[in-house]
Amino acid sequence: MGFQDRLDQEITRRTLLKAAGAGALSLSSAALLDACGILGTNTSSNGKITIGYVSPQTGEAAGFATGDNYVINGVRAASAYKNGFKVGGKTYDVQIVVKDTQSDQTRAGAVTQELINAGVDIVLCASTPEVTNPVANLCELNGVPCVATIVPWESWFFGRGATPTKPFKYTTMFFFGLHEFAGCFFPMWQKMNTNKVVAEMYPNDSDGGAFRSNFIPLVTGAGYKSLDGGAYADGTTDYSAMISKFKNGNAELFSNCPLPPDFNTFWKQAVQQGFKPKLATVAKVLLFPADTTALGDLVINIATDCWWSPFHPYSSTLTGQTAKQLADGFEQSSGQQWLSSLGSVHSLFEIAHEALTNVNDPHDKTAVAAKLNSLTYSGISGPLDWTKGPVPGVAIQQPVGVQWRKGTTYPYSMVVVDNSLNSDVPLNGELVPTNA
Repeated sequence: MGFQDRLDQEITRRTLLKAAGAGALSLSSAALLDACGILGTNTSSNGKITIGYVSPQTGEAAGFATGDNYVINGVRAASAYKNGFKVGGKTYDVQIVVKDTQSDQTRAGAVTQELINAGVDIVLCASTPEVTNPVANLCELNGVPCVATIVPWESWFFGRGATPTKPFKYTTMFFFGLHEFAGCFFPMWQKMNTNKVVAEMYPNDSDGGAFRSNFIPLVTGAGYKSLDGGAYADGTTDYSAMISKFKNGNAELFSNCPLPPDFNTFWKQAVQQGFKPKLATVAKVLLFPADTTALGDLVINIATDCWWSPFHPYSSTLTGQTAKQLADGFEQSSGQQWLSSLGSVHSLFEIAHEALTNVNDPHDKTAVAAKLNSLTYSGISGPLDWTKGPVPGVAIQQPVGVQWRKGTTYPYSMVVVDNSLNSDVPLNGELVPTNA
């Protein structure tokens, strides 16, 4: 889709003369516009709002974006988007421009610059620091409002050089962070009878750095012993040394935040080499069904975090759909299993609507950014409040603990086994050891 402005009524001297006839020359300009149907009830001539959306639709992180097209098609069909945003007595047509990063940080920056050069009013982005950080950096540099999600807030905030006293102005996000990972994982650990030694697999990247700097102190502060496997490179294919370290340290718990293909490689090697922790709680991986089928039955009883599901009792501000209806609709339309990113991506477009329709001018990027930084609302991802922090520009979701089990309709299914952080979500399973 191009970025050229497409006006609903393109008026030239020739079309005016053709529409009004020869007598048009004697009409006033206002009367002439009215004769052409441009004044009066046709409010769509007031302009257009362009929203850019960036995600990893292909490449190694493509699992995050499996539901993007379905969600965006649904958003485009929602009345608010289909009929236009009403702002200050005017109605603006809305264009959504989608860009694929191909799971590449350099391309993430390149496609974001294309959106900025084309004059988008806001940029939305999702899924891992490799996408959200370069996108947000360019938006901040160019004064373009941006909302990100599905990235630990520490990786997004501190990983981009901000501090609580020197936050960002134009870039905001919602998701959760290391305290929420702890609040999700630790209650599950406590239900296991272990020696409290935690094997930790953190790569040499933004997420790995955030976990190593911020999560390990939480682990040790809670009375557990941390066994850091070392800052390995993304794409590593041999984890034998790390596995030996975990085995020699007699680690009975496991935590990580790798790229999905790296975890698959590690876990298969761990099983082959006899590292079988009593409970594995993983981050950034096994979030989506495509990740589970790549591992097969080795995925059974691995625990992870879940921030959105059909079990969450929330509804859309755009369509009125419940979380279950959104998930069911995706499954019926695609023949694929629901995934947590459905709710997050839908929420991005709820947030864009909230911000752009609650300012005097949706093209005023400073005003839109200020609204994003002070926004409070509840939608399909539940309540979100940017005024609470933990730092400016960040709103927190509360995840629940889930485990993968053998499924019925699909090969594997998530069950909610711990809701310590979000009692709105009902339990529908009991926590069991990953390895007995």
